[in-house]
Parts: sequence; C-alpha cells; structure tokens
Amino acid sequence: MDTLSDRWAKLEPFTTMVGPDDDRPRPTALLFHGCGGLRGHLPMYAQAAKQAGWRAAIVDSYAPRGWSRQFAMATVCTGLMLRGWERGGDVVAAIQGVSARPDVDQTRIALAGWSHGGWGIMEAMSCDPNPPTALGVKDAESADLSGVKATYLAYPYVGIAALNRMRPWRHCPKTLAVISQKDHLTTVRNAERVHDMVRNCGAEVETWVAPGTHSFDEPMTALPMKYDAELTGEAIRRFKALLEDVAVAPRPVHAAA
Repeated sequence: MDTLSDRWAKLEPFTTMVGPDDDRPRPTALLFHGCGGLRGHLPMYAQAAKQAGWRAAIVDSYAPRGWSRQFAMATVCTGLMLRGWERGGDVVAAIQGVSARPDVDQTRIALAGWSHGGWGIMEAMSCDPNPPTALGVKDAESADLSGVKATYLAYPYVGIAALNRMRPWRHCPKTLAVISQKDHLTTVRNAERVHDMVRNCGAEVETWVAPGTHSFDEPMTALPMKYDAELTGEAIRRFKALLEDVAVAPRPVHAAA
C-alpha cells in the first residue's frame, strides 16, 4: 500500500500544471476527472482558474495505473474498481504534493471534481483517518486539509455505491455543488439531501440545479448524457467566481502599482 508520498510520486508525472507564467506562490485548484478519464472540458476550467490568477493542477488518476479510457469505462464507471474512497487517496496525495511546490500557496487550495472525481473529494473530506490505512494509503492520518478553502463538486456521484455519502465532513470549506436536473445516476432530491448534510457541518454550500444531463459540460454524444454549451459556459463562470470568492490572487508582476 502506498504512502501519500508514494502515491504523489506516481501521480506527479501525469499532473498538468496550468497558470500564470511566473514563480509566485499562487492559490491553486486541483482538478479531478470523472470515471471516463481526462476529457476536453477540464482544460477549460483550468484556463478559467488561470484567468483568475490561480494555478490549476489537472490530475490524471488513470495514466499512473496504466489504464485506458476503455478499461476505465468498463471497470471504474461500472463500480468494479477504484471506488470513491480509494480515489480519495489520490486527492489527499495530490494536496500534499502540489502544496509542496514553491509556486503554490499551500494555504489557499481548491478541490474540483467531476462525477467520480467529486465522489473522491467527498470521501477525502469526510474520511476518519484512523485507521491510518484509510483512503488506501498507509499514512492517511498525516494528510493536511487545512489549506483547502473551497470545493467545486460537479454532479458528484452520490448514488447507492457511495456508501459514505451521508458521513459528516471533518473539514468544511466553502462549496459549490452542481446538480444536474436530468442526472440518470441520482435524483435532485437525493443530491440536495447529501449537500444539506455538508451544509450542516458548518460549510457554506451553494447548490446550483443545472437544467441538463449528467456530464452536460463534457463535449460528447453518449446518451443519456448530452453536451450543453450554454450550461457549460455558466458552470465555468460559477467555478471562476468561487475561486475569486475564496482567494484574491496576486496581480501579475508587470501590473501597474
């Protein structure tokens, strides 16, 4: 079983950093893809973070494991492998690894997850690190969540396999929860019930019920999911606004005094 450092050593080569071209410590958003792997929409959110003066780290959970999209669709998307609590190990390892970078402000971190990625984030936020092997890593108890100031949960998986979906969070940052009105994996009522639980822990939780399908912001044609460009634009706007709400990024060095 990996330590946090071991897990990050595997993830780091497949993590793409996006942001202003400088070495200033900047607030940073960690982006975690859905069960289908990296898709074309995450770079759009990374660019929105860059426009806000943030850095973004797009974390690929599949390449380090040698998994193709086809393999993941057949195993992860069907619930056979890499349940949310295991993905939570990637989340806490990435927090530790990215926070150690000199160009990252470790006190201002945001986590963003789409579907399965959102599930992993919720597990990381709620997991009791005792025993220390929680989240599939040896030293889960050493994971420091104190720098996480926001979470962006895009139609996170909160269905029947998410056994811990009603477990209270132990770290409660400001949260924007996107609910797909036509989501085939959960009802709006179930999703709102889960997010109400998060709100009860003291977090400021905004929910947006988007009138689209699951993965409405992912360009594709895979019914019952349908891409919606207008909703995608609104989702990116809200994501950027969340970042700006929790941390004002430093101005570029060439900005006027």
